Amino acid sequence: MLLTVSGPPGSGKSTTAAALAEAFDLEHVSGGDIFRELAAERDMTPVEFNELAEEDDQIDRDLDRRLRAVAVERDDVLLESRLAGWLAGDHADLRIWLDAPLDVRCERIVDREDKPLDQVIEETRRRESSEAKRYREYYNIHIDDLSIYDLVYNTARWSPEGMLGMLTTAIDSYDPDTDEGKIPVEGVDYDF
Repeated sequence: MLLTVSGPPGSGKSTTAAALAEAFDLEHVSGGDIFRELAAERDMTPVEFNELAEEDDQIDRDLDRRLRAVAVERDDVLLESRLAGWLAGDHADLRIWLDAPLDVRCERIVDREDKPLDQVIEETRRRESSEAKRYREYYNIHIDDLSIYDLVYNTARWSPEGMLGMLTTAIDSYDPDTDEGKIPVEGVDYDF
């Protein structure tokens, strides 16, 4: 089984993805972890690294090529990244999008990174704008188009345990033999 979990910063992707991977005994591959490691290797913050990626498209393309290869070549994986659903495309069994209002997501980031709220709001807006621009330019992906996702949740409405319960029920209930067809992922330029 190949599951993808996507969403903006602070949406609960990492928490939910880790719990789902454990619940279904799947390997958890996190694009965010890989991106943060690459930023740290250059002694940069993720925001600074995002902005560098605007000038050096090879940063995104290398990361996205790795994530796409995982989706195409492997099974029993939970792929987590902002673009995981798009990168996995039709290889994914189920594509999940998690979101929450900006103020909730920023409060979560404040708690996680111990930064002032006004700084987190500004960085999050810059980061999301930067990423959306690059995804459109590189791959013809409109990150706000959620039509490819099988499950879309506002994580501000439920606890992490509640989210896990709902998603586990949905995934347990999925039967590929009765699947009448997922939304195809079309128009993406996988030119890495």
